[in-house]
This record gives sequence, C-alpha cells and structure tokens, in this order.
Amino acid sequence: MTSNPLLLLFLLVAGVGAGLTGSVAGLASLVSYPALLAVGLPPVSANVTNTIAMLGSTIGAAAGSRPELSGQRDRLKVLCLVTAVGGACGAALLLLTPSDTFSYVVPFLIAGASVLLFLGPRLRKFAEGSSTHGLGPATGAAAFAVAIYGGYFGAAAGVLMLALLSTVWVQSLARSNAAKNIATGAANLIAATVFAFTGKVDWLAVVALCAGSIAGSWIGPAIVRRLPPAPLRIGIGLAALGLAATLAWQAFHS
Repeated sequence: MTSNPLLLLFLLVAGVGAGLTGSVAGLASLVSYPALLAVGLPPVSANVTNTIAMLGSTIGAAAGSRPELSGQRDRLKVLCLVTAVGGACGAALLLLTPSDTFSYVVPFLIAGASVLLFLGPRLRKFAEGSSTHGLGPATGAAAFAVAIYGGYFGAAAGVLMLALLSTVWVQSLARSNAAKNIATGAANLIAATVFAFTGKVDWLAVVALCAGSIAGSWIGPAIVRRLPPAPLRIGIGLAALGLAATLAWQAFHS
C-alpha cells in the first residue's frame, strides 16, 4: 500500500498532470498509470486504482465544460447509457480473462484513433449530409466498443472517443471534447464500482490522484476553449501515436 507522504505528494502532482492531459487530450492514463507503477503498485492494482482515481477527472472536466456541454444533454444521456454498459463489460473482462490479448490489440486501436483525428475535418464532410446530431446504431456500437476498452484498461480511451465523436458529430472540437469527458466518465464510473470490491485498490493512492485530477481537469477545458482546433487535434494525435508506439514496444518485447 502507498503510505509514504512523499509518494502521495508525487501522486497528487501526477493527478494534476493526468487531469489536465485527460481533459485536453484524453490521455490521462499516460500520466497517472505510469505514476502508480513508479510508486510500486503491481500492474493490475495500478489499473484498477487508476480507473477509480480518474473519476476526479470527470468531475473537474464537467465543472469546467459547462458552456460546451450546453445543449448536449439529451444525446449525452443515451451515449452515457451505452458507455456505462460498455464500461461494465470491460471491467468484467479485466477480472475474468488474461490481459495478453488486449495488450497486443490496444496499440493498434490507439494508432487508429490518431489517424481518425488527423482525418477528422475530411471525414466530417461525409458526416455533414447524414443525421449527426443523435446517436445512430453505428455510432452507438463504436462507442460501446470504446467503453469496453475503457473499462478494461482505459489508456487513451478518451482519444478513441474523441476521434469518434469529432468525426460523426458536426460541432466544434471543444464541444466534442466536453462530450468525450462525460461519456468516458460514465464508463469509468461503472468500472470503478466493480473494481472497488476486488480488494486490489490502493485507496490512499486513489485519494491523492483523484484530488489532483479534479484540479487539473477543471483547468483543461479553459485551455481547449482558447486553443486553435487544428494544432490541438494534431498535438493530441501525435501524443497518442507516441503512446501507441510505447505500448506496442512493451507488448511485443515482453
């Protein structure tokens, strides 16, 4: 268990970075998960602890994204129902199956999401002629699959969701980013509820990471609001490609 005050302070700072990175780019676990490993938690414990702690990121992002969330309540209700069920399925997969299979697939999912972000403006032109204001069957199925992944592991689940929503919904990147934070938060909430009863959670680490992530994620939407969408999209895509390459190296060289 993590009880050293210096380690908890380290996790608090890491939580701020994770919340900021997650609310801006959907890459919270790029900061928080390695931080938990660095303080000595085993991988499974780090994963479930991280899932619970990152609920703070959803709280902070929701508080800081109220202007962007305006007018999205109805479709977000449906989307969150889909992602909540997907998150529960992902949590069950983590607890009941070996992790080797997903470790090989995850890098390709993240890399694919990066490509979608790069091509987002062009793909959106095809979406403009269709009904993009609700949640069609194809979009719902894709969101469900992303939520399964989010409940299972979670690293870059936000990038996958942002790539999906920014492609199929005709609106600003900032509004899609705000919707992404809520949708992935619903998946995390259900997964976290399941993980809370496993006995593998480091609750002191949860408190430190969660407190930091609330602060960081509250700041994030204000940054997204002020940044030009094209450089932000490219930056998120490049960061996600870097994460995909790192996870691929770990998966195929372990």
